Amino acid sequence: MSDPNNEKNYTQFTKKVTVGCYIALAVAVLFFSGLLNNVEGFKWLSALDFATVSGKFGTMVNPAKNTFIGEGGVSARAGFLFALGLTPTVMLALGVLEILEHYGAIRAAHKLMTPLLKPILGIPGLTGLAMITDLQSTDAGAAITKDLYDNNLVNRKELTIMTAWQYSGAGMINNYVAIGSAIFAYLTVPIILPLIVVFVMKFFGGAVCRIALNTVFKGDFKDEQQ
Repeated sequence: MSDPNNEKNYTQFTKKVTVGCYIALAVAVLFFSGLLNNVEGFKWLSALDFATVSGKFGTMVNPAKNTFIGEGGVSARAGFLFALGLTPTVMLALGVLEILEHYGAIRAAHKLMTPLLKPILGIPGLTGLAMITDLQSTDAGAAITKDLYDNNLVNRKELTIMTAWQYSGAGMINNYVAIGSAIFAYLTVPIILPLIVVFVMKFFGGAVCRIALNTVFKGDFKDEQQ
């Protein structure tokens, strides 16, 4: 059974996709994908990258140990301050995407990415920006995903598949560069290869989730659009 609210919201993506929409999508991809971060010979391009613009808080008291949350914090206080530190990044991502959405980035993503995402994951192309954002920011990607669901642009099944894709290797680029760099010196393959494997496995995990939802858990989604 189809969801009328879902169908109503989908109508906005039937509008004509102009050159401006594709430009907005290209800006979104470049800004959130990490492609502009540390480009050899063109370091200045990192100024246009999401991770660079997000920046980080400075240190205090003992730079070797302390950040703005101090040292030795426990329980709810430490958790609240950690969450507070995520707020600027999420707000930045959502603000940028709101602007790019106004110029048609999501319409362009829906048209270009549906032929790829629909056969593999069974989700519409309009989810593409949330997935691209997840490559650098798990929190921003999650916020965009929630916004899509709250606006009835994806149903529960599509939401579950998107979540499986995002959760597997979440924040792939940032985490790989920040944590994986510790073993770069020991790699016997090109540094980019493990990153490609992680990216491919995200699609594999999402596809497995889709199969499970269409078989084992099919009854849980019988009231939704197929």
